[in-house]
Amino acid sequence: MWRVSRVDRGAVRLVADGGLGAAGAEPIMLATHRDGTLPMTVGDPVVPAVGDRVMVDADHTLLMPRTSELVRDTVGKSSLVQVIASNVDVVVVTEHLEPVPALGRIERLVTIAWRSGATPLVVLTKADLVDDADHWVAQASSAAPGVEVVAVSATSGAGMADLAAALGDAVTIVLVGPSGAGKSTLVNALAGSEVMSTGDVRGDGRGMHTTTHRELIPLPGGRWLIDTPGVRSVGIVATEEAVAATFSDIEELAAGCRFGDCLHTTEPGCAVVAAVEAGELPERRLDSWHTLRREAFRQAARADSRLAAEKTRQAKSLSRTIRSMKASGQIHSR
Repeated sequence: MWRVSRVDRGAVRLVADGGLGAAGAEPIMLATHRDGTLPMTVGDPVVPAVGDRVMVDADHTLLMPRTSELVRDTVGKSSLVQVIASNVDVVVVTEHLEPVPALGRIERLVTIAWRSGATPLVVLTKADLVDDADHWVAQASSAAPGVEVVAVSATSGAGMADLAAALGDAVTIVLVGPSGAGKSTLVNALAGSEVMSTGDVRGDGRGMHTTTHRELIPLPGGRWLIDTPGVRSVGIVATEEAVAATFSDIEELAAGCRFGDCLHTTEPGCAVVAAVEAGELPERRLDSWHTLRREAFRQAARADSRLAAEKTRQAKSLSRTIRSMKASGQIHSR
């Protein structure tokens, strides 16, 4: 069994699933089609993603079913989503403690993590630069109910034991977060050596991109890690269930609304708005819930339109093929 460790233009790099050099196996390269798909002798061609498992022998190439898919929205016309990583067990949402963490970004990334089918984990980095890490752990926990939150300093080692415990038996983890969140430094700490270059922070506190591609990195103990380029904006691809998981506190409050179809805006007897007015729920969080639900519904509508268009295209293609075969005498009308 092989895993896709890197996807480049025209080729993908595969490493043995047991790690680099497992059973003496050297990494191999497979060429891709011009559209980026990987030729499959079994099954349809598919656009590979870092983390994919592939069966390769002398006669067959087969992409194994994915257990999870971390995806993001794209602006391309040919595809609505892009798979960032596959077959991931834990999505590590990294957010810096210096400058001040962005709770809205944590909510967005956690929603994408829930949608993937993997388990989200929030890691607040650069804990050595602040003296209120506990406060922000509590704030992040409120922004991601049910998700474990740990504060770490990859440079001093503080909190790394807690992170190891939170990762548990996860085999494959992926790091997502903004530039400047210290992902590369965290990768090096987890790997026990400098496997990723680290960058400087700009004068405005924002980080410079150091990771420019996604790559599967072997860690001690047979674990895999996928680092991702920093994100400045996150195009959400989520189901209604993923948004509900991120905002489980609002979902619980909504159960007490007078009307079952309450929109949580100006309806009488709205338990959610009442919680905001009572100071029990931050107004920022309700606004974020509304925003992410709108984006999720918009994405779902786009996906439905694309599916309908694809079915129409296939039907037209089939009709043209049948007409052509009739004209050539390959098939006869009754």
